[in-house]
Amino acid sequence: MRLALVAPGFSRDDHDWCIPALAHLVRALSLRHQVEVFALRYPPRPGTTRAFGADVHALGFSGARGLRRLTLLACGRAALLRAARLRPFDLVHGLWADEPGSLAVSTARSLGVPSVVSLLGGELVRLPELGYGGGLSPVNRWLIRRALAAATVVTVGSRFMEHLATQHAPAGRLRLAPLGVDTSLFRPDAASPPGLLDGSPRLLSVGSLARVKDQGTLLRAFARISDDLPGGRLHLAGDGPVRAELEDLTGRLGVADRVRFHGEVAHDRLPAYYRAADLCVASSRFESQGMVFLEAALCGRATVGTAVGLLPELAAPDLVVPVADEAALAHALAALGRDPARCAAAGEAARLTAMQSFSLTACVDRLLGLYEEAALLLRASR
Repeated sequence: MRLALVAPGFSRDDHDWCIPALAHLVRALSLRHQVEVFALRYPPRPGTTRAFGADVHALGFSGARGLRRLTLLACGRAALLRAARLRPFDLVHGLWADEPGSLAVSTARSLGVPSVVSLLGGELVRLPELGYGGGLSPVNRWLIRRALAAATVVTVGSRFMEHLATQHAPAGRLRLAPLGVDTSLFRPDAASPPGLLDGSPRLLSVGSLARVKDQGTLLRAFARISDDLPGGRLHLAGDGPVRAELEDLTGRLGVADRVRFHGEVAHDRLPAYYRAADLCVASSRFESQGMVFLEAALCGRATVGTAVGLLPELAAPDLVVPVADEAALAHALAALGRDPARCAAAGEAARLTAMQSFSLTACVDRLLGLYEEAALLLRASR
């Protein structure tokens, strides 16, 4: 097959981890099919490069707002049609349902080929108190409605997201197709550098420091259990706009000497952090899938966290807590943090589940099956 993938951004080269899950996906797809990626906003300069086995066409609309978004869509459509004239595409896949999804379905309709739209983020939510969600923008809401209404197949990455999407996607066209994790990179049997993380237990949170990730609740939960886990240390891998606020909060909570901010960690260095931890923790207010849950699991580490994304499918019920509930999060962390044997058993159980259902190979096989199904659905509709 010749596949066109439309995304907000993609890697400039094999060393650029712009959106790691997409890089892994494209590399795996490119081993079996010809893939071209149309990156709308990143890289920021227009041009064509090669990354992870695919030709990457950067449109360079990094700062497009307002009416410039119409120009973005027009240029994206023109780029896709030019490429299709050179050699026709068999399918167009929009990764995220706003600009990429809308562009994918409109171009696929013109080309007479099936379209797949994947809900990969907060397209369907509106959290004004956090400044998060596709629903906050009227233009985004219009683009998303347009994409979901016209897509041959709509995919989601978790049962959690599937439940939300049933209110928006046409009946009979919604499919579960999570993004997978590279098990050759995220695995439990490699060594981590000595002293990478300190403490006993060593708790690790991976993710951007942003309001939707709600690390404030995590820090308050950690402060609650300081007496229960006197040797415990909380490590945060990631950076973002609220880092200064979080660092200030650790001081006000009296745990500044027990919390380590590691800053941005390169994707291919993350496995060492997971393996160096005893337990992972996530406090997000929303995740459509949550790749960090799978990455931790494939490194043999359990995650205690909020009931979003894939975590309810991956973890035991007592490790999953309500969103923004610091008391429940503290209780679950303390219970598992005091029991190293249970930590290890929970991590192994998560690893087995992730290996069976969420490896990159399994997820790409599932997606390719959906591509074939989309072609059949389009033919049947004519």
